[in-house]
Amino acid sequence: MLTDLPNLLTLSRIVVVPIVVGLVVIHTPQTDCAACVLFILAGITDYLDGKLARAWNQNSDLGRMLDPIADKLLVGASLMVLAGLGRLPYGCLYPAIIILSREILVSGLREYLAATRVGLPVTRLAKWKTGFQMTAIGFLLAGDSTAGLLHIGWLPVDVMGAVMMWIAAVLTLITGWDYLSTGLRHVNRGTTGATKLSS
Repeated sequence: MLTDLPNLLTLSRIVVVPIVVGLVVIHTPQTDCAACVLFILAGITDYLDGKLARAWNQNSDLGRMLDPIADKLLVGASLMVLAGLGRLPYGCLYPAIIILSREILVSGLREYLAATRVGLPVTRLAKWKTGFQMTAIGFLLAGDSTAGLLHIGWLPVDVMGAVMMWIAAVLTLITGWDYLSTGLRHVNRGTTGATKLSS
């Protein structure tokens, strides 16, 4: 099961996390570019592992467990190292806090609802949020230094990353509220059911 390709792709995202962090810390145009490329490749594996698992009928409990862990490690570590090095321009520290807080919220809701055998489906808006979020982080990892390295210094990479990060934060608030509302409805149903049983 562990050696199934979808699970290996998921594990590769976890392996890449410390490498991306190390490259960002070194902070040269070359390492910034490499960190961005690795992050993009990791994002592609996030798409491929689920698609291949469904196509090849290799869905597993291990994959379902590792996939969200790998995603949160990649996003969380990238945002934290960028914040720690002061590389979240234009107030992007605040969107980063919103995004990480939402990840904790959704993880808690999923854990609770899993115990009640209720799923928390991913909405279309949440997929848009993820798209903006991953693209924004990729741009911020690359930074203006990568633009200079690739001789496209006229491209405002940091500004583009910051704009997309703020858009992702707005979508994060909307989808976070949607998930919270859904979770609370199930909590209320469970409480009502328990009250009826006890009476």
